[in-house]
Amino acid sequence: MFGPSDVIILKTWNTSVFRKSFVMKKITTFMLMLGLGCFVVNAQCPAGQLEVRIDITTDNWGYECYWELVPSGSSCGQNTIFAGGNTTQLGCSGGTPTNGNGYASNTTISEGPWCLDEDVNFEIESYDDYGDGGSMFTVKIESFPIYNFTANLTLNEFIFANSMPPALDAAMTAIETSNFMEIGNIDIVGEIENLGSSTITSLDINYSIDNGTTVTEALSGLSIAAFAMYNFTHATAWTPASGGDYTLRVWVSNVNGSATDSVPTNDMITKQVTIIGQIPNIINSYTYSPNTFTYNEIGNSVDNVVIPMDLDFHPNGELWVVNLGIWNGTGGSGGTTITFYNPGKMGQQSLYRKDSNSKHFMALPSGIAFSLNGNFATSPSVYDANDNGGAPFTGPALWSSDSSIYAQPSGGNGSHLDMLHLSPYAMGIANEKDNIFWVFDSESNDIVKYDFASDHGPGNTDHDDGKVYRYEDIVVDRIDLTTACHLAFGDDKKWLYIVDAGSLRVIRMDITTGTTGGTPSFTNYDGLATYQKVSGATQEVVVSSGLVKPSGIAILNDRMLVSDNSTGEIIIYDISSIPAVEMKRLQTGSAGVMGITIGPEGRIWYVNAMDNTVNKIEPDSVLPMPLAISATTTNAIIGSCDGTATASVIGGTEPYTYSWNSNPVQVGIMATGLCPGSYILTVIEANGSSITLTVVIGEDPLGIYDVAQTQSIEVYPNPSKGVFTVKIDGSVNQGGESEIVVLSILGEIVFKTTTRSVHTTVDISRFSNGVYFIRLRNEMGISTRKLVVSH
Repeated sequence: MFGPSDVIILKTWNTSVFRKSFVMKKITTFMLMLGLGCFVVNAQCPAGQLEVRIDITTDNWGYECYWELVPSGSSCGQNTIFAGGNTTQLGCSGGTPTNGNGYASNTTISEGPWCLDEDVNFEIESYDDYGDGGSMFTVKIESFPIYNFTANLTLNEFIFANSMPPALDAAMTAIETSNFMEIGNIDIVGEIENLGSSTITSLDINYSIDNGTTVTEALSGLSIAAFAMYNFTHATAWTPASGGDYTLRVWVSNVNGSATDSVPTNDMITKQVTIIGQIPNIINSYTYSPNTFTYNEIGNSVDNVVIPMDLDFHPNGELWVVNLGIWNGTGGSGGTTITFYNPGKMGQQSLYRKDSNSKHFMALPSGIAFSLNGNFATSPSVYDANDNGGAPFTGPALWSSDSSIYAQPSGGNGSHLDMLHLSPYAMGIANEKDNIFWVFDSESNDIVKYDFASDHGPGNTDHDDGKVYRYEDIVVDRIDLTTACHLAFGDDKKWLYIVDAGSLRVIRMDITTGTTGGTPSFTNYDGLATYQKVSGATQEVVVSSGLVKPSGIAILNDRMLVSDNSTGEIIIYDISSIPAVEMKRLQTGSAGVMGITIGPEGRIWYVNAMDNTVNKIEPDSVLPMPLAISATTTNAIIGSCDGTATASVIGGTEPYTYSWNSNPVQVGIMATGLCPGSYILTVIEANGSSITLTVVIGEDPLGIYDVAQTQSIEVYPNPSKGVFTVKIDGSVNQGGESEIVVLSILGEIVFKTTTRSVHTTVDISRFSNGVYFIRLRNEMGISTRKLVVSH
C-alpha cells in the first residue's frame, strides 16, 4: 500500500486516429465535488485507509480507452499500480485499437477496490489523442460516489481527496428559475444535492430579492439519500411589481434541525433575474385603415445577412437572425447567425458568427427560437447531417447565447449544448418553455415535441436524458425544401399554431390534450430517456384559403400574423374565434418573406430570403392598446367566504371603473369576502368602452392550510381593518411557545412574535389592503390561516 506522502495519478489514453463517419460521442459535463471528514470505515481496509473503486463508463468506442494508475511523479509504465482498458493493443506509446478488445462500448466497468491512505490527494489524468475524450470516471470512496470526471480534451487533469464526506452537507446546486422571466407570478425553482453521508429528513429553503425580506419554506418528512438530488419549487411564488433587473438569492438552512451544516459555503446561490414587461399590443395600428407604413431595412448583406430563414428576439432585446448557409460537403457547410445589438436604434451593431461544426449541428437551418433561459434552438432542413449518404441522422440542436460559449472552441464537437436526431427535413421550430421545443418534421409529416432536459455541455454528446414525443396524427407537409414552415405559441402556451404550407393552410393543436403511449414509427437514434407517440390531440383549422406560399407566423393576444413567401404579404388575422377572420394585408413589396416576429415594442419584424434583408415595419401613428383584463385569485377555505380576486388592466384609456357582481356589488380593483363560485368583472375605460371577465373562486380544503390539523387556531375579525386576534387552543400552548408570523401575499414577513398566551392581538394596520397569511408554528406543527385586510 502507498503511504500518506504518495499522490496517485490516473492516466488514460484514447488512441483512435480515425472515424468511419462523423457520429457524436457521449461525454458528460465535468463536475468537482469536494467533501472532507473522518468517519468509521468498513472492515475491508485497515485503519487509516479507505476503500476506493473507480467506475469507467465508455462511449461508442470503448476499445479505444487505455488508462493507468501510477504514483505521483511517475510516467506511464513506471511503478504501475493498475492498467485498464484495451491493454492488449494499447499502451503508453499508443497502438492500433480494434473493436472487440478492451472495454465494451456504452458500458460501465467497475475497477478496484484499492485500499488507499485516508486524507491523501489523488489525481486522474486523462489523455485522448483524438481530442474529444469520451470515458467518464466515477470515484467511489467507501461506496459514496463523491467525484465524477469526464474526459473531453486531449489532456485532462482531475484532483480529488481520498476522504469521507461530512455527515451533514446540503448543497444548493442550481437555481433553475430562468435568467429572464415574464412579469407575473414567478416560481422559485432549484436543485439541492446531499453531499453528506447522512440522509436529509428536513430543511428550510429560503429566498430573498435584492437582499430584502427572507421568504422561507420549511420542509419535513424528506428522505434525501447521500449524494442524491432533490428538486424543489418554493411554495411561495415571487410576484415582482415591475420589470427590471433583480438579484435573487436562494439558500438552504436548518438541515435536519441543525443551525449550520458542515460546509456552509455551498448553501447559497445568487442569480441575476431580469423581469420582462408585456409586449404592447399595437396590432390595431397596423389594421387601422388611415395609417401608412414605413418598411425600414435594418440589416442586409453588409451585415452578412445571406438567405435569412428566420429571426427571434433574445429576452434581453438582442435580435438574432439565422442564415440558411451552404451544403456542399465541406467544412464551409452549415448555417450562420447574425446578432443585432440595439436593433433599429441609434448605435445598432451586428455580429456574424459560424460555429466550428455548424456543418452538422446547424445544417441548413430553417428556424430559430429562443427560450427565456437564454438558450436557443435551430431546426435543420437536411436529411442526413453527417452528409455521408447514411441514415437520416439529424434533428434540432440546442445552443447557448452566451458569447463566451456560442461559436467558441469547446474541445469537443463545436459549441452546441445538445442535439437530438429524430427530425430530418425539419422546417420550423418554436419554444414552449425552458429547453422544450416543438418541431415541424416534414420527413415524417408530423409535429414533434423535444425536451432536451439538462444539456450535455458545449461540444459533448450525452443524449440519454432527452424526451421526445411524436404527434403522428397531426399531419403536416412542406411545400418545398426552400420555404420554412414556422410555428408559434399563443400567449397561454396551450395552443400551438402551425403553418402547414404544403396544404396551404394554418392549423393549431392543443398541446394539453392527447394520449401518450406506443412506439413511434421513426427510428430512435439517440437512446433517449423517453420516446413515445401521442395520439388524439385536439386540432383545428385556423385558415384554409387565401394563401399562396405561407411561411412565417407570429401570435400576440388575439391577433395572428402570417407571411406569404410568394406574394411578399404579411396577413393579419383575428383569432378570437376559429376559423380566423382576415383583417389586413401588409404589402412588403417583395417576394421572399420568411420568418416574422413581434418585437419588444410591439413592432412587426421580418426577414426576406430573396433580398437578404432584415426589416421592421413602422406605422405612422400608434393607436392605444386594446383594453385587456386579467385577474389573480385566492380560493376560499372550505365552508368560508374568504376568497379574493384582484384585477389587472392594460390598454385602453385611463381611468378605469371596476364592477364585481358579488353580493353586495364591489367597485374596487380588488374584491374580497368571495364565496366559491363564478363572478363577472366589468371594466369600463374613460371613453366608455367596456370589457368583461369571468373569475372563478375555488374552494380549498382545510388541510391545504393546516399542516397540524390537531391544533385549533382562530383569527378574528376576518376581514379586518388591520387589528385582529389570534386565538390558540389552550391545550396546545401549555408548557411551550408558539411562533406567530404574518406574511403578505408575496411571502414577505410583515409581523413576527412568540407567545405563550391563548389570545394574541396583532396590529398590521399600517400595511396596505390585501390578503395576508397567519402562520402558527409550535411543537404540534404548523398551521396557516388566511386574513383579508380592508381599511
